[in-house]
Amino acid sequence: MIFRTVVIFLIVISALGVVLLPKEELGKVAPSVAKRVEAATTESGSAYPSPRKDFTDAPQVTASSAVVIDNKTGTSMYEKNSNLRHLPASTTKLMTALVSLEKCSPSDIVEVRDVEGDGSQMGLKVGDKVTVENLLYGLLIPSGNDAAFVLARNCGDSYDQFIAAMNQKAKDLNMQNTHFVNPAGYDDPLQYSTASDLALMARVAVTNPIIAKIVKIKSTVVADITGTRTYYLENVNKLLGVVPGLEGVKTGETDGALENLVTKTTRGDNSILVVVLGSQDRFGDSKSLIEWAYQNYIWQKGKT
Repeated sequence: MIFRTVVIFLIVISALGVVLLPKEELGKVAPSVAKRVEAATTESGSAYPSPRKDFTDAPQVTASSAVVIDNKTGTSMYEKNSNLRHLPASTTKLMTALVSLEKCSPSDIVEVRDVEGDGSQMGLKVGDKVTVENLLYGLLIPSGNDAAFVLARNCGDSYDQFIAAMNQKAKDLNMQNTHFVNPAGYDDPLQYSTASDLALMARVAVTNPIIAKIVKIKSTVVADITGTRTYYLENVNKLLGVVPGLEGVKTGETDGALENLVTKTTRGDNSILVVVLGSQDRFGDSKSLIEWAYQNYIWQKGKT
């Protein structure tokens, strides 16, 4: 009897054009998320996700926080502690890429004067001369910390001003619980974000054609401007080429953050962004949420 009542309720809600937020604690949805959902339902002619009649509960994930949103409208489809502040790790590099492209041209040539040697690397050496675009390849595919610092030290008046620009960009994007102190994602008490904020950032990042192109590449080789120094780059994202329609976006992992992952998946005309933070199995968690979202939602036209 209870099940039948729930099904009838979902049918009625769907007919009224209301978007449901499948979440254990609906009362804790952030106002910013709620406003995005409201805007999505009133946008004339837009398609937004609505639960299917045979809607099933979301899978259990190991991530401490997570979110699934519709990429086009920003409609929230799933949330778990979506506004919990968390160490972003290398998901930070999406912001580094955005600011780099605002401060530099992709064709600008940068001479490497210092190399950050900790963690994942593109393979830069002092004296290398590399275009900004190729540094972005090294930043986003193998998650090169060396590329992150070279970009921050050269795309802007100073390193400190580059970090300030990252934080200003976060404010501009209404990332209310985000702050950066380094461009690579090193753990720091003052470097934090949330699943909801990272989804906002990812929505903007994937609209940039250069970033969108790079993050979906599994592996490639780029060179310095002389062609004599080559960098073999392999993507850390194990879901590329495995999950149908997956188009990147960015991994992140540190001892403090555990496993983070931001992904975009497109099937048909519909794209979703999934963010998992503090996961013990970021690829498994993300895959489960992606499949669940497409199995349990249909996209319908909004109110006219």
